[in-house]
Amino acid sequence: MKNFEVKNIKCQNCANTIKNYFEDELGKINVDVEKGIVSLNLDDDKIKYFCDEMKDLGFEVLKEIK
Repeated sequence: MKNFEVKNIKCQNCANTIKNYFEDELGKINVDVEKGIVSLNLDDDKIKYFCDEMKDLGFEVLKEIK
């Protein structure tokens, strides 16, 4: 499970947008709206894709939380 700190997650609709966009391709995603944390099982070779797509959706990935 990888955890990412993400900017601009403000409400449950934001969380639903992220989940609906990625879950078919990347599997189950957890979004903590209060902390702005997105957690998912993600292979290292898909991190850049995930970050780029998140940015296109209006959510900037600030960093991976180890």
